[in-house]
Amino acid sequence: MGKKHLVTCSVIVVLVIISTLNIFSTNPVLPAKTTPKFIEATTADLLFLKTEKAEDNFNFANEALPVNDKRVDYKLKKSIATHRFRNVQSNILHSKADKLFPVIEPILRAYGIPEDFKFVPLVESGLREGTSPKGARGIWQFMPGTARSYGLKVNRGKDERLNIRKSTIAACKYIKELYAEFNSWTLAAAAYNNGSIKLERAINRQKEDNYFRMSLNRETGSYVYKLIAMKEIINRPKKYGYNNYYSYLQKPLPMLTAVN
Repeated sequence: MGKKHLVTCSVIVVLVIISTLNIFSTNPVLPAKTTPKFIEATTADLLFLKTEKAEDNFNFANEALPVNDKRVDYKLKKSIATHRFRNVQSNILHSKADKLFPVIEPILRAYGIPEDFKFVPLVESGLREGTSPKGARGIWQFMPGTARSYGLKVNRGKDERLNIRKSTIAACKYIKELYAEFNSWTLAAAAYNNGSIKLERAINRQKEDNYFRMSLNRETGSYVYKLIAMKEIINRPKKYGYNNYYSYLQKPLPMLTAVN
């Protein structure tokens, strides 16, 4: 009995020693939450600094922008980055919005035009004044012939393209016709920039009527992205480096009766 007891004790001691050696020879496992993770930063990440969240619902006139498309997402972020305060270095866009929007918004509503079209003048003439090299003039950048066809007087003595209210009414008539032709506010905006004939040819040639999937010239191909970027910059200025909010955000909208 004594010998058996001694053997049993010896076996227990040996097992304890082996167990101890295994414990100290094993590398400790860190909890998952303390394991460091290294994420490689790309050039695009450094440029845009991930300011746009995945849950942001970008759209123009409630027509959704497919941000899950990498090409579309890149073009939008590039346009927003271009208009950030660190690149523009001026509050002129917000100052113009403060001046123009109280006049433009009620006219757009009276004609049934989506409010997002109020950003067209900021894109068309936001950082410049006067007449374009092609002869377009005013906040809506009307060419003389187009202006006259929508009721504006353009002659040596008078140029109603410079009248904010009258030129906005003319723009609404034009945009409404473009929507009736293309049945899309996004395409109407593209046609406003490029002309309905050129856009219709592009649609027929490409057999595609989704603006974001079309291949257009550089100016028209980036036009709607600029409008959406301007919408972001004006509506959420602080997010993009504009620390001085423009006063229009706190003003009640003026009333305006229907316009014929």
